[in-house]
Amino acid sequence: MTNSPVSPIEAGMRIVQKSFLFVGAAVVSVLAGCAGGPTVSRGGPYHVTAYRPQDPSAVRVKVSLSKQNIYVMEGDRSLMAVACSVGTAEKGTPRGHFTIYSKIEHKRSGSYGFSVQGNNVVPTTADKASGRYVGYPMGYWCEFAPAYGFHQGFVHPTPRTHGCIRLKGEAAPKLHALVRIGTPVDIATEQPEDTTIGSKVQRVDDSRLPDPDPHIMISDAAFQKPSGPLLQ
Repeated sequence: MTNSPVSPIEAGMRIVQKSFLFVGAAVVSVLAGCAGGPTVSRGGPYHVTAYRPQDPSAVRVKVSLSKQNIYVMEGDRSLMAVACSVGTAEKGTPRGHFTIYSKIEHKRSGSYGFSVQGNNVVPTTADKASGRYVGYPMGYWCEFAPAYGFHQGFVHPTPRTHGCIRLKGEAAPKLHALVRIGTPVDIATEQPEDTTIGSKVQRVDDSRLPDPDPHIMISDAAFQKPSGPLLQ
């Protein structure tokens, strides 16, 4: 275990794991089930609305693995519904009932990141860094199981991560604001909300985006902040 809880976690970063895009029958099946709202333009901003809960203790997070959707609910009221990336068939996101027990806004990976020597920034793993090691940004981290959490990052139309659940842009800090330590998390192949609000969720396809500038990735600019208020 590294100095941060990131073992099966995120070779889900595009820079480090380009070779880990698994395309098989299971993935094709999931992709077929992911049809929903319009797809945000590649590289474009992902604006989402998140509503302030009336009772924060009643908030729960529901994840549909087949739809790659996150539903933040307060009873029957949807506070936020967004697209996400989940784990591949080989390194899947765990199913079951969990609770949020750790929140870190500026979280960095303890396993994958960059070796920094002067102005030279090279992608690497922590155990092979030849210079100063800086972990890959995993902003607005909300951990629900050891080495598994929600965080900011690339979102793809097919399962892509090593088990973590990634949210695009401002969706991550808004989820971070909606949950608290102890918020229940339910992760399943399907959720009842798939049939009611799932088709309205705007899709995301970051699969063809170029690699981000590593000099930005080692700075605080890597943590994208929302363009407006967190909660309505």
